[in-house]
Amino acid sequence: MTLPEHVAIIMDGNGRWAQKRMLPRLAGHRAGMKRMIALADHIFSCDIRCLTIFALSTENLGRPREELEGLFDLFREYFTEYAAKLGKGGVSLRVIGDLSLVPEDVARLAKESERETAGHDRFLLLAIGYGGRRDIVRAANAVVASGCALTEDSLASALSTGGMPALDLLIRTGKEQRLSNFLLFEAAYAELVFSEKLFPDFTDKDFDRALRGYAGRDRRFGKIHSDQPCKR
Repeated sequence: MTLPEHVAIIMDGNGRWAQKRMLPRLAGHRAGMKRMIALADHIFSCDIRCLTIFALSTENLGRPREELEGLFDLFREYFTEYAAKLGKGGVSLRVIGDLSLVPEDVARLAKESERETAGHDRFLLLAIGYGGRRDIVRAANAVVASGCALTEDSLASALSTGGMPALDLLIRTGKEQRLSNFLLFEAAYAELVFSEKLFPDFTDKDFDRALRGYAGRDRRFGKIHSDQPCKR
């Protein structure tokens, strides 16, 4: 089976998962974090080289303060208790997004986790304080400031995902069918999968089903395969 090198997941629906169970929204975020950790382990066991997870967007930072503080506590817990296990498993953590938008201690823990897990050839990119448009503008300004010509290649290299394999497969849970400002440049030729399941209910088997669907797709990148006759 043909496997993607780079998979991205928009982990949507945590709050709605909790509300359906008459629980506070933070209970859904905690369930989503647990599912993310287990799913990431499964994904890397499938020999996927790079996984990018949309954990907190720039737009999410407008949510109520109580919910944000709960999310930041989950990030503190994640960086303290789980990130080190990535390095032991041969995975480097990279946090993408604007860490100036989160509390200083969360940003510091993120940077420490990056240093502690550096040096591996598999990657987990965790998007916190991330917006695709914002990242494109930042990257374009960086290329111009460097004196280089602004091209597709130079822009791609300057993005937060620079140096990673091209995005092959993007999965969004939670019923919505949009990118929501996530990896806008990178998703140009990604295969898209939209699941109606809320993220805490998205199982390893659901991911395996998405992989089989990916393997069955004809990825032509706008070209005609040599064994396909041209129509006149």
